[in-house]
Amino acid sequence: MKHNSYKILGATLMASALMLSACSTDDSGGSATGSNSKEGGENPAFQEEHKGGTLNLAAANGFVGGLDPQINYADDGWQVFQFLYDGLMKLGQTSGDKSTTPTPDLAEEIPEPEDDGKRYTFKIRDGITYSDGHELAPEDVKASFERVFRISGPTSSSWFGVIKGADKCIDDPKTCDLSEGIDVDDDARTVTFHLTEADPDFLYKLGTPHASILPADSPQKDVGSDPLPTTGPYYIESYNAKTKMIAKRNPHFKEWNHLAQPQGYADEIVYNFGVDGQNATTKVKNGDIDWMFDPVPTDRLGEVSAGPTASQFHTNEQLAMEYITMNVNEKPFDSLEARQAVNYALDRSAMAKVYGGEAVATPTCGILPPGFMGHREDCIYTTDPGGEWNGPDMEKAKQLVEESGTKGEEVTIYVPNVPVRAEIGKYVQSVLNDLGYKASLKKLAGSIHFNYIQNTENHVQMAYTEWYADYPSPSAFDQVLLSCASFHPGSDSSVNIAGFCDEDIDKMMEKASKAQITDEDKADELWAEADRALMEKSPLAPVFTPKRVDFVSERVGNYHYTHMYNALLSQFWVQ
Repeated sequence: MKHNSYKILGATLMASALMLSACSTDDSGGSATGSNSKEGGENPAFQEEHKGGTLNLAAANGFVGGLDPQINYADDGWQVFQFLYDGLMKLGQTSGDKSTTPTPDLAEEIPEPEDDGKRYTFKIRDGITYSDGHELAPEDVKASFERVFRISGPTSSSWFGVIKGADKCIDDPKTCDLSEGIDVDDDARTVTFHLTEADPDFLYKLGTPHASILPADSPQKDVGSDPLPTTGPYYIESYNAKTKMIAKRNPHFKEWNHLAQPQGYADEIVYNFGVDGQNATTKVKNGDIDWMFDPVPTDRLGEVSAGPTASQFHTNEQLAMEYITMNVNEKPFDSLEARQAVNYALDRSAMAKVYGGEAVATPTCGILPPGFMGHREDCIYTTDPGGEWNGPDMEKAKQLVEESGTKGEEVTIYVPNVPVRAEIGKYVQSVLNDLGYKASLKKLAGSIHFNYIQNTENHVQMAYTEWYADYPSPSAFDQVLLSCASFHPGSDSSVNIAGFCDEDIDKMMEKASKAQITDEDKADELWAEADRALMEKSPLAPVFTPKRVDFVSERVGNYHYTHMYNALLSQFWVQ
């Protein structure tokens, strides 16, 4: 899970802050969207008359993970890297479903998997030039993946350990040689990957910033704040994490696939740091800044989401889940009935209101987010099961607690010590007390909460947390969060926080995963079955899908939002 540096601030919103405007589509090809409306259509072909100008952005802080695309694991950097770097594949740079679909980027086309999904051969495009003037070569691909291991990239082993020879790179990163797993034919301009086993998510992983292709002679270390040569429409002229980043148009860039890497509109992008949410909101409203990374403060939402600025206010669902996890190996949640009772009892609408209302959160009771393969509106734990969540069933919940024999037991809920999350924790505490438990709340510093609740030695019974996708595959939720392989007792890196392990469901997920390679429709059915089977076991309680709020200046046109990487900044018109 990449670090989500975009946070909703504050504990509650006044009702006036939730009165969002209806959808108003402009003539830019994008749209200004209220909480109940859809985003714009596909990103149109480049329109020369809108080229030029300076796009001004603002954030409270510089990038969490620096400028190295193979190191940075945070959403602020990944958003900017979209217009700087390229991989063999890329998720579509557009609004809508294509933003979760791999498309060929530096590769000419998506190759058919061979050898039962264990071999992929990519033909590298001709004529792609880095911002420093030298041409991209096939050997850069092999060198880039070796660099991922040599610099100990955060996903080197978990994502790319499936490449033949990667085991040696994991053992000795500094001398990494992937000759066994990556063949390069310079004359044919092909690169062939040999995998130890089929990986249905391999193409998704090749479309992330961690798979960016860099010059073969790039430094074999984290470059920190030093820019690397880019293949995208911009390069970084200067960067200071305390003040600003300036990106200029890459003079060598020529658009090769509009869906993968569209030409940028602004001649210059200036990203100003040290601008807090209050100041940024005022600057956007006044037209001094065109877009702000940080959330609009809760006391300003009503002001900017209605009236003259309503068309500048956009909300979009994220590929994420806020949820309550229940430890199946600790009392009282070693009882299936106790876990199901919690799922029936939670008023997800009330919890969404605490978070900020349906402007920023959509109640849900399924694990897979909307838009994912396998997602179904098929809620089990509600007053009228079988469709969308429509309300809690407290009577059923209390009945299950009685059947479980756990009434009166003590339960501690762990939450991050952040106002809005603490308020949600208080609500869950009250629900547990209403069910007959003796509930208490434990607040942990946000910097340690996620690691703490993963370690079984801490005997965490229940916790409130979040999960954001690294790539849009159902395995990134169901398997990562709830497979037997993701449970590591005694470790701070055990994202299966519930400690859930069901070998039969594991087999269902494995079958669904394999089907992705050959039959996506069948895989969609199998993932839906696996997701429902997980929810029947109730190791966690999905609460809501969070939304991203974007506030842009009046002059910005062509607003588009990708499900994975947020607003497409390079596609904003500023003239």
